[in-house]
Amino acid sequence: MKKSKEILHKIKTSKLLKIELIVTILELILGTLLHFIYEWSGNNAIIASFSAVNESVWEHLKLVFYPMLILGLIEYYFVKNIANNYIEAKAIGIFTAISFIVISFFTYTGIIGTNFFIIDILIFIISIILGEWTSYKLMKRKNESTIQTKILAGGILIFLLSCFVIFTYVTPQVNLFRDFTNGTYGITEHN
Repeated sequence: MKKSKEILHKIKTSKLLKIELIVTILELILGTLLHFIYEWSGNNAIIASFSAVNESVWEHLKLVFYPMLILGLIEYYFVKNIANNYIEAKAIGIFTAISFIVISFFTYTGIIGTNFFIIDILIFIISIILGEWTSYKLMKRKNESTIQTKILAGGILIFLLSCFVIFTYVTPQVNLFRDFTNGTYGITEHN
């Protein structure tokens, strides 16, 4: 009996890992496309809420947040019977990914005084991989999910979503939101 449970767990884990790898690749592709969609749309104000409108770190966080959120919603239907702690795992994974970008970018640019395109791309790639790896590890754990943790995780995702939309149009004047290529902030000054 114990042996059959172990085999079943390995099969579920293998399937979950395969799905996570596919999702990670799709997130990298979608995130890359979101870098250009605002410009391709002719600077459409609605598209701006989920696509980068300038070269600020904040706007580049959208390139990680939205693909991970959207594909996480789709992924749920494929893994709901094999993944534990799903919403909590995805919320922590997204938070890990965007935190990694902020910390890495400001640390390396603070040390060397400028940014490099190739390092920025590597940070983007690593952030998504790190976020999905974190999610995967949490989904493999025993089920620790409660209604309270689900509400908290959902609340965090809704809060982040609200911030991304609001701060696109009403942008705080701090470095996180500053376009380092031209010194402007947000959509209103970018157009």
